[in-house]
Amino acid sequence: MWEKLEQIARRCAEIGELLTVPEIYGDAKELRRLTQEQKELEPVAQCYEDYRRAERTIAEATELLSDAELRDMAQEELRQAKADKERLYEELRVLLLPRDPNDGKNVIMELRGGVGGEESALFAADLYRMYSMYAEKHGWKIELLNYNDTELGGVKEADFILNGAGAWSRLKFESGVHRVQRVPETESGGRVHTSTATVAVLPEAEDVELQIDPKDLRIDVYRSTGHGGQCVNTTDSAVRITHLPTGLVVTCQDQKSQLKNRDTAMQVLRSRLLAKMKDAAYAENRRVQVGTGDRSERIRTYNFREGRVTDHRIGLTLYRIQDIIDGDLDEIIDALHAEEIVEKLREMR
Repeated sequence: MWEKLEQIARRCAEIGELLTVPEIYGDAKELRRLTQEQKELEPVAQCYEDYRRAERTIAEATELLSDAELRDMAQEELRQAKADKERLYEELRVLLLPRDPNDGKNVIMELRGGVGGEESALFAADLYRMYSMYAEKHGWKIELLNYNDTELGGVKEADFILNGAGAWSRLKFESGVHRVQRVPETESGGRVHTSTATVAVLPEAEDVELQIDPKDLRIDVYRSTGHGGQCVNTTDSAVRITHLPTGLVVTCQDQKSQLKNRDTAMQVLRSRLLAKMKDAAYAENRRVQVGTGDRSERIRTYNFREGRVTDHRIGLTLYRIQDIIDGDLDEIIDALHAEEIVEKLREMR
């Protein structure tokens, strides 16, 4: 651990020197690479420097304990420095944890109504609104790919891309079955129903990560339906791409331009294929990720009558359901991040 920290400190100082050389600003690609590397290394290097400073303070304060006039001050400095050293040690352990290779990527989210008929579609629409508001709070851009709604305003399926810093690292925990317990708008007797919607989250693949043979594709164009507006719905702009070797199908219909829909559909297809290539058990993992949509399979429950939201993976219950439905998800996501860190630290022992 200490050898690695020394290497990081040296490299961070080296990059700092390189960025003072005027010639480096003539190479945009190299400048971007160095500034990104510096951004990743600086928090670790700074924390390590603070840790070494705490060690020096401990050594200096220990020497002063023998001086009767300075003993009280030295004892206080020693107590504070030891506390800082312990805290910084734990911070360094977290900073050195292996990074998720997808951190920094945009995400593709797929929402589907599950068990519960029209009520499940209405709940899926609520989830779409929730993630849209969460994205807005974080300054992310939403690019809608496919939105298949119902007559009552529910969502049979919605696919969209979230572009912005931290999108994957924040939303990767949302995959799974979300369960709602409430009195549906269609229920005249006032009975509470339990319905579900499924959420899948995929990291967006870059063009260089995967090349697809055009011979392996079947591309169909047709007239868009549902969400999108009059202009979208009166032209053959929707695109459906089928990857013949795997049977994967991607639909994009929200843009007015057929070319734009085709490019976006290829982007989604590339992400799905890359996930499949990186994991031989992709199909099973995806089934586990979103489940069957059954009511008993859930990662989170939204109980409107009691005003609570419970994340079953970490046993967290919050009694502010309206705030959460309005996109205030950070407390839940922060808790999931903290649990992930605890698990990684446990594995390192």
